[in-house]
Amino acid sequence: MDSTLQQYRLESVRKEFGGQQVALDGIDLKIDQGEKVALIGPSGAGKTTLFRLLNCTLRPTSGKLYIADEDIAALHGQRLRHVRRRIGSVYQQHNLVPRLQVIHNVLAGQLGRWPTLRSLWSLCKPGDVELAHSALSQVEIAEKLFERTDELSGGQQQRVAIARVLVQNPEVILADEPVSSVDPTLASTIVRLLVDISRSTRRTLLVSLHSVDLALAYFPRVVGIKQGRVAFDLSPDKINDDMLEDLYAGNFRDPGAPETRSETIEPIAYQSLG
Repeated sequence: MDSTLQQYRLESVRKEFGGQQVALDGIDLKIDQGEKVALIGPSGAGKTTLFRLLNCTLRPTSGKLYIADEDIAALHGQRLRHVRRRIGSVYQQHNLVPRLQVIHNVLAGQLGRWPTLRSLWSLCKPGDVELAHSALSQVEIAEKLFERTDELSGGQQQRVAIARVLVQNPEVILADEPVSSVDPTLASTIVRLLVDISRSTRRTLLVSLHSVDLALAYFPRVVGIKQGRVAFDLSPDKINDDMLEDLYAGNFRDPGAPETRSETIEPIAYQSLG
């Protein structure tokens, strides 16, 4: 990947739900390939809606969203599925199948490339043990390859979800609140793991975080989102306490967030796999 190429370009992006609730209001944002970016802001600021735009689950109500210079509004069918496969998503809820072995959940990252019969056969006999083992080695739980997923800890399950994304081999990794359900020590470990993977593979990484400390400690670029707008887009050394206090002054509902959303949209599980 050439880090000088532009991965995302958002121009005056607005997202409404029901024609009344405004989740994003005039977002302008450019992200180059290979960049590592943290998104912070209060609950309901619009971060989840933004992530769903970036992984092509949602489309803007107005404005333009480009991924690698392709206008997402013009993409449909096979071409849209191809773009989605280039984006790997990690969620707060891992979207794993608990009763399956770890290897099956990891190799689910290949489902977007496999025909139906091969996908079904993989449930009986995993098709690429070495690939799954390699991905699990990168997240440091290779020994869990054949264990049942629901027997792992929450942190280990999050690592399985990351390994699944590595098997998908995307250009972009989007992680939406990936550590909000684990303890602070483990949270730091997982964020550092994501950053290390991005650095070593030159994949673009965008992570939405509740923890300001993690964002400032691990990311060279931090974007603050408030009321559906970009409040700041700076390196950590240029972000001061007054900016953070202003960012978190108030809490605004994000109509696109799962717990409050009444609109019907496409399921998010494996959405990026096509």
